[in-house]
Amino acid sequence: MHELILHHYPTSPFAEKSRLLLGFKQLSWRSVMIPAVMPKPDLLALTGGYRKTPVLQVGADIYCDTALIARRLEAEKATPALFPEGQEFVAASFAQWVDSVVFQHAVSLVFQPESVAVRFAKLPPEAIKAFIADRAGLFSGGSATRLPAEVAKHNWPGIMARVEQQLGREEGDFLFGEPSIADFSLAHCLWFLKATPVTAPLVEAYPNVSAWLGRVLGFGHGASSALSAEEAIEIARAATPAALPDEPFIEPNGLQAGQRVKIAATDYGVDPVEGELLFAGVEELILRREDERAGVVHVHFPRLGFRIEAI
Repeated sequence: MHELILHHYPTSPFAEKSRLLLGFKQLSWRSVMIPAVMPKPDLLALTGGYRKTPVLQVGADIYCDTALIARRLEAEKATPALFPEGQEFVAASFAQWVDSVVFQHAVSLVFQPESVAVRFAKLPPEAIKAFIADRAGLFSGGSATRLPAEVAKHNWPGIMARVEQQLGREEGDFLFGEPSIADFSLAHCLWFLKATPVTAPLVEAYPNVSAWLGRVLGFGHGASSALSAEEAIEIARAATPAALPDEPFIEPNGLQAGQRVKIAATDYGVDPVEGELLFAGVEELILRREDERAGVVHVHFPRLGFRIEAI
């Protein structure tokens, strides 16, 4: 059994989502710190081009996007469940909406000038300039566009009022009673806002939300220990990828197993990964690729939010 290895950096909101998922599952994991901006040569040796944070590694299997990371952790340890029985559709669909719509609002609010001045106060001007240039590249070429701050400010009270009402009426302590992937998807957006005194009031003004957020963050991050990027790459090289899922191959557009393809996100961070298509399931796509440093790896993507093209 291979260890769970998370490639991440401390201030990434989606990395915080994954850390909380690991804490909720009470899992032990290895922590590889990656740069917040490109270049990321060690990460790309494993992913083949996918640059977004975080990435989960299990031996020679590389999992991209927190939607799929959550499902891999569910397979690792079934209870407590991230997709409770009878709530699978509601929890997953709410999480997908939050990770796109609410997250875009959070990004716009966090990166308004007043917040940026506080958030990056201790960084040298060159580092701030490099970060802004990197994020401009990250949001180039995909369907996601930067939401204007005035629009995010306008919409935010409506979004939060709905969450406040839901928490006030729900009999349990979480969004849909028992904790689920829905809670962790929303929590990481609000954790991002809580990072500076400029945006923290956008969360703290809502008592039910604040109390709920404390409960979600209270799951912690599980038990982690540091691992170097070089060690993680060597683990991949020495490992054999896991067997493919025992599910039907579903590719409505006619692509075949064994075909050379490229897979890329459709919203942002659209850098493609090229390889051999091994599997296309209901939730997951798997590419085989070979790297000089990492050897043969299987790179996993969610079906939703990604596209496949023949090469």
